[in-house]
Amino acid sequence: MKKVLIANRGEIAVRIIRACADYGVASVAVYADADIDAPHARLATEAWALHGERPADTYLNIDKLIGIARQSGADAVHPGYGFLSENARFAQAVIDAGLKWIGPPPEAIARLGDKVSARQIAQQAGAPLVAGTPGPVQDAQQVLAFAREHGLPIAIKAAFGGGGRGLKVAWHMEEAAELYHSAVREATAAFGRGECFVEQYLHQPRHVEVQVMADAHGRIAILGTRDCSLQRRNQKLVEEAPAPFLSDAQRQRLHQAARDICARAGYVGAGTAEFLVSRSGAISFLEVNTRLQVEHPVTEETTGCDLVIEQLRIADGLPLSVPDEAAPRGHAIEFRINAEDVARGFLPMPGRITAFAPPGGPGVRVDSGVQSGSLIAPQFDSMMAKLIIWAPTRAQALARARRALAEFHIEGVPSVLPFHRAVLQSPAFCAENAEDFTVHTRWIETGFADELASLPAARPEPASAALLRLPIEIDGRRHTLALPAALLAALPANGAQPGAKPDGQAGGPTDEQADESAIPAPAAATLHAWKAEDGAAVQAGQLIAVMEAMKMEMQVTAPKAGVLRHAVPAGQTVALGQTIGRIE
Repeated sequence: MKKVLIANRGEIAVRIIRACADYGVASVAVYADADIDAPHARLATEAWALHGERPADTYLNIDKLIGIARQSGADAVHPGYGFLSENARFAQAVIDAGLKWIGPPPEAIARLGDKVSARQIAQQAGAPLVAGTPGPVQDAQQVLAFAREHGLPIAIKAAFGGGGRGLKVAWHMEEAAELYHSAVREATAAFGRGECFVEQYLHQPRHVEVQVMADAHGRIAILGTRDCSLQRRNQKLVEEAPAPFLSDAQRQRLHQAARDICARAGYVGAGTAEFLVSRSGAISFLEVNTRLQVEHPVTEETTGCDLVIEQLRIADGLPLSVPDEAAPRGHAIEFRINAEDVARGFLPMPGRITAFAPPGGPGVRVDSGVQSGSLIAPQFDSMMAKLIIWAPTRAQALARARRALAEFHIEGVPSVLPFHRAVLQSPAFCAENAEDFTVHTRWIETGFADELASLPAARPEPASAALLRLPIEIDGRRHTLALPAALLAALPANGAQPGAKPDGQAGGPTDEQADESAIPAPAAATLHAWKAEDGAAVQAGQLIAVMEAMKMEMQVTAPKAGVLRHAVPAGQTVALGQTIGRIE
C-alpha cells in the first residue's frame, strides 16, 4: 500500500496517521464540518471534506468514503474503531472498489459482529457461556419472557454493534420493556440496525478481554489480557494490562478460548475476545470486537508491539512479527479523558477547549485528538484523549498515574479528571491482592457512588476567541488560510448574532430556567423524540422526551403535573438549559 484513507476521526485517526508515517505510507483524513480544524485533519498528508454534520451524513456514509478514497488516490482504507469499523458491508465495499481493507475479512466481521452467530461459534469452540436467546428477539414481550424463565438481571444487547452501544441491563421487570426499546434506538442510531438479543447478566463481574492478532498465513498470536471493569453506561473509563489478579488457569482458559473462537471464524487482523469473570472465578464469553480497541495502547506498552503497524503489515500480506504468545513486560493503565460532568452522572458536555495541557515524563503517553482551541461537538463521542501509564509493576504504575493526573490540566469543558484522581485513592481499585480488588462493571455506580457524589459539578466556559489560522476547502480538499488577528476580531464569532452561543457551546443557566413552567434541556443535545404529545396531560416524573448527546441517551421527565406544551420539535439540537417545553 502507498496511501491509506482513515475512515474515522479524533484520537484514533491521529494514532493511525502517525503509524502510517512510521510505516512509510501517506495518509488521507476525512472530516465532518465540525472537524475541519481538528488535529487529525491537519496532521494527515491530506484531508477531504465529508460535507455534513451528523454521523449518518459523514463518517457513516459509505458512498462518500469510497468516493473520497478514489478521488484522493488512496489504495487502502483503515476504519479505526467505532462508526463503520465492524460493518461487513463497508469492508466488502472497500474490497469491491479495488482497495485494501485494513481489517478482518467481511465474512468474519459478519459472523462475529452478529452477536447471536458469535455465541454459536463460541459454543462450537467450547468457550464458556451464560444462557441467552437463540436469536434476536422480536419485541419486548420476548424480553419479558426470557427474564421470567432465567431471572434478573438480563442484558439486552445490539446484535450488530459493540463498544457498549445499544446495551441495556434490566434489574427490574417493570423497566425491561422500555430498556429494550431504548437499546433498539441506540443500536439503530449507532450501527444502522436495531436487532437485539438477550442473555443472562452476571452480577458484579469483571470485564476481561484478550488481544488477538492473526495474519493471512494461518498464525494467531495472543498478546495478553486487559481488565476493563471500570465502566459507566457500559462504556469503559479505565483499562489495564495485564488483567490483574487472575490465576494462571484462568489466564490460560481465556487465551485458549480467544484463540479457538478466532480460528473457527477464519479471523485475520486485530481483534478482541471479551469475557466476564465472576467473583467466584466463573468465565463467560461476551463478544468479539472485530477491530482495534480504544484500549489497545496498554497492550502496546506491555508487549512492545505497535498494533496499528501490525495491522498495516497484515493488510500488505506480511506474516506476523510477534510471537504466538507474548509475555507481558511491566504494567500499563489507560485513563479515558472525556468531556463529561462527573457530578451529573457523567453527562456529556460539548464546547470549546480553552486550555489543554497534558502531562509528560517517563512512562507517560498521551494519545489525543484535541488541543487548546478544539471544539467538542455534540454529535460525536465525548472522548478528548487517553492517558497511558507504564511502569515495571502495578503499584509503580498507580503511583506514576497519580503524578500524571495531577499534572493534567483542561479548561473550557468539564472532564473526568476529578473522577480518575478519586479512583486512584480507592482501596478497592488500588488493592494489592485479589481478595481486596473488588471492582466490577457496575462498581462506579454502586461501590464508588459516595465518592462520586462528593465531586463538585462543573460548568463549561465560553468559547475562546476566533482563530488566527482558518481552515478552508477548495474543491472538497482541506487547506489552511492565515489571516491577521485584527481582521478576525472585527467579525462576529462564527457569524453569530450578538449574545448567541458559538459552536453550540453549552452555557450556563438561562433566564428561561427561572420560569417554573419551563422544561430545560439537561445538556446540549438533540431532542430525539417526544414521548408525550403536545397538549397531553402528564404527571410529575412521567417520561416526556428522549434526548441524545455524544452517543448518550437521556430521559427527560415532567417536573410537575399539568399540560405539556412542546417548545421545540423532535430532531432539533438545543443548548444546555434551553427550554424544550412547558408544563401549564
